[in-house]
This record gives sequence, C-alpha cells and structure tokens, in this order.
Amino acid sequence: MHPFIGFIGGGNMATSLISGLLRQGIPASALGVAEPDAEKRTALANTSELFMTADNLQIAEKSDVLVLAVKPQILGEVCQLLRGGLGSHKPLIISIAAGVDTGTLARWLGGSLPLVRAMPNTPAMLGYGATGLFATPAVSALQRQWATQLFEGVGIARWLDDEADIDLVTALSGSGPAYFFLFMQALADGARELGMDPDLARELTLQTALGAAQMAKHSGLGVDELRRRVTSPGGTTEQGLKILEREGLHRIVRETLEAAQAQALILSKALGASM
Repeated sequence: MHPFIGFIGGGNMATSLISGLLRQGIPASALGVAEPDAEKRTALANTSELFMTADNLQIAEKSDVLVLAVKPQILGEVCQLLRGGLGSHKPLIISIAAGVDTGTLARWLGGSLPLVRAMPNTPAMLGYGATGLFATPAVSALQRQWATQLFEGVGIARWLDDEADIDLVTALSGSGPAYFFLFMQALADGARELGMDPDLARELTLQTALGAAQMAKHSGLGVDELRRRVTSPGGTTEQGLKILEREGLHRIVRETLEAAQAQALILSKALGASM
C-alpha cells in the first residue's frame, strides 16, 4: 500500500517530482495536487489520473505525505490556512521552499508535526537533481524512506544531520548550476571572440561539459587525478590552467560559496520574521 502523496502547488518542481514518482511505478491514484491556477490543473490532469483540487485543505486531509511546493514568499500564508486542519493523522510535511527552516514551519503550522526540509535543484526537472534533506526528530524511519524515494526519483538525495548545512547545500548544489552555466558561457564566448562560429562554440562547450561530468562521475578517479591526466607538461592544457590558477580560481569559488551561503542565512532570517 503506497502512501498518498499530496502536493500544494503544481509548478515545475512539483511536476518533476510527480513524474519521478510515476517512473518508479507509484500509481497516479496515490498522488494528488492542490493548485489554484485552473490552467495548471488542466495541464496536470492531462498527463495522468492525479487527484486534482483547488482546495489546499482537501489535499492536506487526504495526504500521508504533504509536499509544500510553493514560493517562500507565500508559504507562510499557505501554512496559516492549513494550521489546525491537518487532522489527527499528522502527515509528513516536506517543504521545498528555500530559506524557510523547520522552526519557522512548525510555528506557522502549529503542533508537533513531522517535518522534512528539502533543497532540490533545477536539474531535477531532467532527472539529474541533487537534493539535501533534513528531518526533525518527529520524522519516523518509514517517513524518511518516503522522502528519500520522492527525491531519488529525480536524482540523488542525501540526508543532513545539521539543518544549518542546508544553507551550504543551497550555495553549492542549489545555486551551483548557475555557476557552471556562467563558466560554460565564458568558454563559448571566448571561443567566439577568437573566431569560432557561435553555434559550434556552444555545441562543443556543452558536449565538453557533459563529457567531463560523466568522466568525473563514472571513471572512479578523483577530479584532481583526471585533471592531471589531461595536463601534459608544456602542453596547451597546462598553459590554460596556469591562467586560471594565476587569477585565483579556487579563491573566487570559495568566496562565491561564502557569499551565497551568507545570503541564504539572511533570507532565512527575513522569512522567519515575516509572520
């Protein structure tokens, strides 16, 4: 018997998670979405036989697992409307809203509910996501399994012992795709400025990034060893790497992570104080 998994919010991430569950063989009859936008409800209803409603309380009362898939700015309002209406069964609450900690969620929802805070990233939309998870003590071993299954359907999922680490996960894997996009843009732009056809520069850049990621993931070697193997003494790679090292690439990346982590903490405090 599968738990009933309900989603409040039917946006891109919720749609991706639902697709991942369906790929794992979870029946559509065990899934439901509360979404106020009629067009989104229609689009979701056309993809499978999901339970659809515009009523958040209706989906909450039906769910064993309730995924809060709304923007952080409106999550407080959503939680206030759910407060007291979750029933005696106390469903597992999973929030994917960035910057809202479990203490704030508990205050907004009221009661001693089992809470999981999740930080997925946008590659989850293609099944290549990386998600950090944190659970409060009220979450049972079975509920942890449910949460793991939910996010492993769209990539990898890793549990954190300390909720504070969510801010670093946000800086690394949450914001990380943008860092790689910027570096890919710089590579393609540089090649174009040196005379390469723009379409060819883009194609070669994307395939090189994909190939490098696959090598790093599947070769069984560390990235430092992979870099060493492609760097011949006196060769082209060595000369290019010297420029990156001279300009302090490692320092720049460290400062990037620190800035993103600090901003995640600032946003978390602001959202926690907003209601």
